[in-house]
Amino acid sequence: MHPSSQPVLLCSHAEPRKRPRIPSNLSTSFLLLPSLRHPASFRLASAMVGLPCHVPASKLSLLLHRVLLPVIVVAAAAVDGVCCSHQNMLSVHELQRGDKLLPRSTSSGRTRSHAGAALLAMRQQHQVSRLISNHDDYVSKLLIADEARVSSLQSRISNKLPQDSSGAQVPLVSGIKLQTLNYVVTIGVGGKNMTVIVDTGSDLTWVQCKPCFYCYSQQDPLFEPSASPSYQYVPCNSTACYSLQAATGNAGVCGADQSTCSYAIGYGDGSYSRGLLGRERIDVGGASIDGFTFGCGLRNHGLFGGTAGLMGLGRTQLSLVSQTTARFGGVFSYCLPTRMLGSSGSLVLGDDPAVYKNSTPISYTRMLSDPQQAPFYFLNLTDMSVGGVALEAAGFSNGRILIDSGTVITRLVPSVYQALKAEFVRQFSGYPPAPSFSILDTCFDLSAYEEVKVPRLRLGFEGGAEMTIDVTGIFYFVKRDASQVCLAMASLQYEDQTGIIGNYQQKNQRVVYDTVASRIGFAEEACG
Repeated sequence: MHPSSQPVLLCSHAEPRKRPRIPSNLSTSFLLLPSLRHPASFRLASAMVGLPCHVPASKLSLLLHRVLLPVIVVAAAAVDGVCCSHQNMLSVHELQRGDKLLPRSTSSGRTRSHAGAALLAMRQQHQVSRLISNHDDYVSKLLIADEARVSSLQSRISNKLPQDSSGAQVPLVSGIKLQTLNYVVTIGVGGKNMTVIVDTGSDLTWVQCKPCFYCYSQQDPLFEPSASPSYQYVPCNSTACYSLQAATGNAGVCGADQSTCSYAIGYGDGSYSRGLLGRERIDVGGASIDGFTFGCGLRNHGLFGGTAGLMGLGRTQLSLVSQTTARFGGVFSYCLPTRMLGSSGSLVLGDDPAVYKNSTPISYTRMLSDPQQAPFYFLNLTDMSVGGVALEAAGFSNGRILIDSGTVITRLVPSVYQALKAEFVRQFSGYPPAPSFSILDTCFDLSAYEEVKVPRLRLGFEGGAEMTIDVTGIFYFVKRDASQVCLAMASLQYEDQTGIIGNYQQKNQRVVYDTVASRIGFAEEACG
């Protein structure tokens, strides 16, 4: 080439010109401005926008800088957006700080009534309200407890009830265990505030009552029926007493004069509540419900985290949902908060979208009905994706899965979990591995990182409903220094077991239960 001649862009006409593929890792910080001075860059640029060949580069330079550069920037941003639409940015340091401080237990919070719906503040309940001195021991106990609850649920679902030492069957409705991440709300019982655990896997609501012959320690004063003019005993020959069999697994027991009905409910860890059925006015989110049937516990045993009892949000006649259908239409929803200190979610009774703060539309899926498993909420899981890549697994052919507010870690059947694990590890392969911990077998060492890009996890349900797991629900910090951070999902032992969507993966989601229309909905929501 003569020194005074202008460079000419050369194009091959032997075959149709193709637009070059933009690299998938192109980002907005990669601009072509400096490289446009090179003939090879001109060829790339002209091919991308379809400019004619044999054009002097000096005449094309101005056009490329003024016209092509914005195109490159937009294209780069678009490619980067496509890439990152299947990823979440996780702040390792922020979660480290949040994991050190656990929310203090509380007996108060915002409650209000709004156009036929009642809103209650929802928080996590822990056994301690101070810094955990032995974090490793805490995490180990939590996962052991969670595994016990899952075993309890699987036994209940398969109708394989274990026997106690006396040979009587023990109903395994809930399986609440020490230091699990239970969520609590405050309700009024006979005008007295009571903090109770929220459990979608139970039906009977109960609180400890005076005179308590055997009670565990609780934060609120015990409820005293004799001091409430609105309290009434439930008689033996009542529909409520007959309903105990379905709600607790144990039939009601009549008193000597038939004027009282005794209940007994047991849990998977040996905890139990026994007492009398009663009726009382309760206050939930500013709404008053007269004649609510609940258990007045006179003999109670277990580690319930200092709460007064339990709120049953299951599906039988004695559940809070069923008893308030006339008032709230058989609909309730919640948004579970994260583990950050002071964060608070909400439990909403009734279907009033005005009190929701969801950032995406609510998508609904059919609620599977199983008369033999009345307390539980089953869905049909049809697919999953990791970072936009759809998983292929035999387990999706029979995708019945339970959604539960009391289980912590999501459990998947082996074929689905192995597909999830393989794809997640493939996409997250740039980070160093760490040893497994308890039921968590996919772990990484993130101690050297301030932020990491995490593949999005999406669950798909029958009818097109979707739930995208919040970034705070993907990893569980086993070590505070982030040297052992594990995928917060685990495998079941057998393919014919029932998967469970745990509360750790439900954080920052508005989950709507519509028992009348028999459907469950999901939407993303920042719970606070």
